[in-house]
Amino acid sequence: MKIFTMTKTVTRNLVTGPATLMYPQRERVFTAITRGMIENDIDRCIFCGMCARRCPTYAIVVAKDNKAWQIDRLKCCICNLCVEVCPVKCLSTENHYAQSVTTREMAIHKESQTISAAPGPDQTQT
Repeated sequence: MKIFTMTKTVTRNLVTGPATLMYPQRERVFTAITRGMIENDIDRCIFCGMCARRCPTYAIVVAKDNKAWQIDRLKCCICNLCVEVCPVKCLSTENHYAQSVTTREMAIHKESQTISAAPGPDQTQT
């Protein structure tokens, strides 16, 4: 009886198209609920550290003194807890995946906020 099951599968595969995506010709479209990677809008971040405390894998490190934020994408399990706990909602889950890496250092994504210095009393604005 297994021959009938196999014949059914072979016939279905001959009639329908391939099950795989023809990658170079057609780009993959991710659905809206795909959990790809965590992104941070660094300009809105207040560096409170709530995301780092809530992360179950300790993938996020926040340095408030030098306004730096980093995530180790190899440790991140994309549970979305950091996004939920962020008070200013600067974290978001993107629906595309991070680039492939060959070393562990390439997986650590670092961001820092640049502070523009206000002109002092001896500097004139023109």
